[in-house]
Formats: sequence, structure tokens, C-alpha cells
Amino acid sequence: MSDRRDSVPNEAVARTLARHPRPLGGDTLRSTGAATLSLTDRILNNRSGVTTDSAIQQLEIRRKPDWLRAKMPGGEGYIRLKKIIDENKLHTVCQEASCPNMGECWSRGSATIMILGDTCTRSCGFCNVKTGRPAQLDHDEPRRVAESLRLMELRHVVITSVNRDELPDGGAAIWAETIQRVHEACPQMSVEVLVGDFCGNQDSIRVVCDAKPEIISHNMETVRRMHPAVRPQARYERSLEVLAAFKASGLITKTGIMVGIGERDEEVLEILDDIQAASKADVLTIGQYLQPTRNHLPIDRWVHPDTFVIFKVEALSRGFRVCESGPLVRSSYHADEQATQLRRT
Repeated sequence: MSDRRDSVPNEAVARTLARHPRPLGGDTLRSTGAATLSLTDRILNNRSGVTTDSAIQQLEIRRKPDWLRAKMPGGEGYIRLKKIIDENKLHTVCQEASCPNMGECWSRGSATIMILGDTCTRSCGFCNVKTGRPAQLDHDEPRRVAESLRLMELRHVVITSVNRDELPDGGAAIWAETIQRVHEACPQMSVEVLVGDFCGNQDSIRVVCDAKPEIISHNMETVRRMHPAVRPQARYERSLEVLAAFKASGLITKTGIMVGIGERDEEVLEILDDIQAASKADVLTIGQYLQPTRNHLPIDRWVHPDTFVIFKVEALSRGFRVCESGPLVRSSYHADEQATQLRRT
């Protein structure tokens, strides 16, 4: 397969430009007055072998290794699912976060629905979901989501959302109604939810837990040291407390992290210990960070598949019941299979 940069659909490019209209650091063209100093020849260059001042100075987007090639979307199952999603005006994290597994999952009839709109109140350094002031809350969304899922006829669904920090409850009431309506409309389908931290509001967390999703998830995303850069509006300890509250409610608890964004291998093992000490979470996903645009945090390294195998062994030895670990793994990757496995154990 050719490099993904050469084959991205025009609509995906347009979507990315719509999400990130401003240059990183602001629009320098809006400054007034003549420039007094040029930094053109001082721009960071991460290409090896460039030593002369006359060389072109620019950041290089690293070419993906062979093990990070994903199939382009297509096929009957993909087309059917896309039609249902578009007709019901739903958002999916598959599209909004530019997930590399969208083609595979949609072809299998599996998708991750995103509620509470498509605009997040936070600005995490890794995420391709649009940041800004969200639109007015859509109170009809839970009904549409439930009806759409009834048409999809899935065994398992993952529902996630943007952060809505401007709402007093962080969107917890909409979350609870969505879970309840989906259970009513699709009694044979298990529901997995991937939620934010609700700013640590225990009442909001309780509202979502009381709706009884079969699996509840909150992603740690990265190791303690990297949190200020990767999740500037979140806190490491607060996320651990959220996972602890989930587990205390008696629900199957899940979390996920990404690697290759600047962490060290020993720090990955440390976060596994922290998660288990805080919550004894059941499920863990570990995947390679992929830089969505030049305005996002750069990739620090490509983690080899053999290292992902080691991470999985270490996670299982620490008490996680299920660990999905691999370069293309994302939070909801093979979530239907994980749910089936957990029901059997």
C-alpha cells in the first residue's frame, strides 16, 4: 500500500483543515509593523545528515514503518454502516479522530458512536477532534442514537463523547439517557462507554454508572510525566480516581494508553502498576501514537510490534483480564471480541 499521505480522500483533508484552521502558535500574518528579526534559518530540522546553514530547514513527517499500514475504507459493510450514520446525522470517533482501523471495523459492522456533538472543550495535544465552543446541547440525540443502533443490529457497541466542560454535569444526563434508550431499543446488544473525567465530579460519574453500561472506560492516554503536554486540561491522579470510582460501582472497567509520544518503556510499566493499584481495571488497550497534523505533538518513536507483545505480557501479569496491545490498536479496537471474552470468564 502506498504512503497514507498520498491517498487521503479530499473529504478527509477538508475535515482536518476545518478542525485546525489556525497555524500552530497563532497567525503571524496578523502582527503589525515590519519584522525586526528573521528566524527562517533557525527552524528545527529533524532530518539526519543536514549540517549546512543553506539547507532547507523544515520539520519532516516521518514515513510509517511497514507494520503500520491500514486498509482504506470500502466494501458492502462499510457502505451500509456509513449510510445509517449519515442519514441519522450521527458523529463517530472513527471519522473525527481519523482512526486507522475505520475500514476494517466498519466492514465488520462495528463503529464507535460519538455523542454530545463534534466539538470538544479541551485541546489535547494528540487528538484530531475539533476544539472550540460546542453548539447547543442536542436533547434528541439519545433517541437518534438508539434508533440508529437498532438498525445496525450489532452485538456490541462503543459510545464515546467529546468533553463538555461548559455543562454543569459535563453531559452526564445525556450520557445516562443514551445508555438507557440503547438498552431499551437493543436488548440483545451490550453497551460499552468511553467517557471523559467529568472534571472529577463524583455526582456526574455516579449518574453514568447508575445507567449500567456493560463496560465503562476512561483513557489514561499517557504516562505521568507526559500528561502536562499531552493532556493539559486533565490530571493524572484525577483520571486514576475516575477509574477507581468506576470499579467501585461494580462495572467492568477499561482504560487505554498510547506509546511513541515521548514516554520510556519503564514508564509504561509504571502506569500499568498505577492503574492496577488504583482500580484493578479489567481491560487495557495499548497502541501507537499517530500524529494527525503538523499542529499536533510529534511522534517520538515507532514502537516495534515485539515491544507491544512485551507490554501485553506485562499487563496480564499485573492483573488485567484482557489486554489488546499492538501498533494499530485503539480504544475500541476489537471491543466486541473483548466483551465476548469477558462474558465467558
